[in-house]
Amino acid sequence: MVTIYDVPADALIEEVAGRLEDRIEQPDWMAFAKSGQTRELPPQQDDFWYVRGASLLRKVAMNGPVGVDRLSTEYGGLKRGTNRYSVSGAHSDAGSKNIIRTLLQQLEEEGLVETAKGEGRRITAEGTSFLDNAASDVLSDLDRPELERYA
Repeated sequence: MVTIYDVPADALIEEVAGRLEDRIEQPDWMAFAKSGQTRELPPQQDDFWYVRGASLLRKVAMNGPVGVDRLSTEYGGLKRGTNRYSVSGAHSDAGSKNIIRTLLQQLEEEGLVETAKGEGRRITAEGTSFLDNAASDVLSDLDRPELERYA
């Protein structure tokens, strides 16, 4: 049985993002929203919503139960000080909690994620099956001899 731990993360996220396009819907406001306070512009990728949803689903499966605050920290970035003046040094800042919360709500409506009262969100049995099926397809498509032992 192939799990999410047996395949490379980037290939798994790409496969799951393709599967999520049929299940969740990108909101209209996403064309104008930044993905975090450290960004200047909204994401330029057409499939950003689905890739972020796939990444969130994988993170919840690996680290769950996990809350929105901890996930926003993981999707944050480095907020640099200005080059013009020596006013403030660089520090880290959080990612967009609205994007994360909305995606988690959509994944919850699909039955892939559930709320653990007082703990955050965790993956359901259906979500685990969904990710494992995607991981199995990714492994069969990979042409890497070192991963043949998992097939």
